[in-house]
Amino acid sequence: MSRIGRLPITIPAGVTIDFKNNVITAKGPLGELKQEIKDIDLKVENNTITLSRKNDTKELKAKHGLYRSLINNMITGVTKGYEKSLIVNGVGYKAMVDGGKLTLHVGFSHTVDFKIPSSVKVECPTITEILVKGINKNEVGQIAANIRAIKKLDPYHLYGIRYKDEIVQKKEGKTAGK
Repeated sequence: MSRIGRLPITIPAGVTIDFKNNVITAKGPLGELKQEIKDIDLKVENNTITLSRKNDTKELKAKHGLYRSLINNMITGVTKGYEKSLIVNGVGYKAMVDGGKLTLHVGFSHTVDFKIPSSVKVECPTITEILVKGINKNEVGQIAANIRAIKKLDPYHLYGIRYKDEIVQKKEGKTAGK
């Protein structure tokens, strides 16, 4: 059995799980998430979810662990939510949230407007910090990656957008002189 897939998932108080027509629905205090599950058997009993597979083909082994992780992420998302923090670093670089868009001043001759989807929440506690929050782990990570891709980090001056917990080594510039 898959080491990840065989672990049971405990359902915390305040979360309801519904499994019909190969679609699992998790409802919690922060919202509702759905995920389609194929080829894997799912049992919900005594506030635990267990997954099992019919045979040991390579494809089913991969799906077993994948679906267990996706369901666990859904339950965590509807109870606690997910958050990614980004830092904007550079002379004159700043970020602001105006309604449904994120406005970035990151060294271009123009401002960059990033449309915020309704499924995530973007905040700017300071002008150099961006917080992306939501219940879907995949969406939060993808939106944060899209914002980061607007101005990738320059390894020589460390100007650009990076994750707060990202460790970046600064490269040394030219040392040869006249």
